[in-house]
Amino acid sequence: MDGVRLSDEQSRTRFTEARVARLATMAEDGSPRLVPITFAVVSGATAPDVIVSAVDHKPKSTTALARLRRIQDEPRVSLLADTYAEDWTQLWWVRADARAEVLTGGAAWEMAIAALQEKYEQYRRAPPTNAVIRCVVEAWSGWTASER
Repeated sequence: MDGVRLSDEQSRTRFTEARVARLATMAEDGSPRLVPITFAVVSGATAPDVIVSAVDHKPKSTTALARLRRIQDEPRVSLLADTYAEDWTQLWWVRADARAEVLTGGAAWEMAIAALQEKYEQYRRAPPTNAVIRCVVEAWSGWTASER
């Protein structure tokens, strides 16, 4: 199965429509760490694409998450959205390589929360109040098994 490389626009569209992605950060020892996230993509006509994700209300032992510390130490991250199906002609994946920052307030934080609320009903009912991860996309890459 050779598949088809996706254009940046196709990659952005598939990623934006996905419901969950995985965020990869770098641990202190250089090893990768992955965590599933909910997210929203904010695209501007002239600005770079931005992916936002919040530390939400789901149960966690703390809101001072290791991923936030890792981003502050090493802002280069990757985000991956994909789909799997037993019919392998339906397979696809999209990766966004980005530079991340942690926001705890301000206009960019508010815009991120609004974008997440627009995408997820759960955030409309209980808006996140904690940190937001803001990822400025530097490169899109993607692949699909078929052009459909």
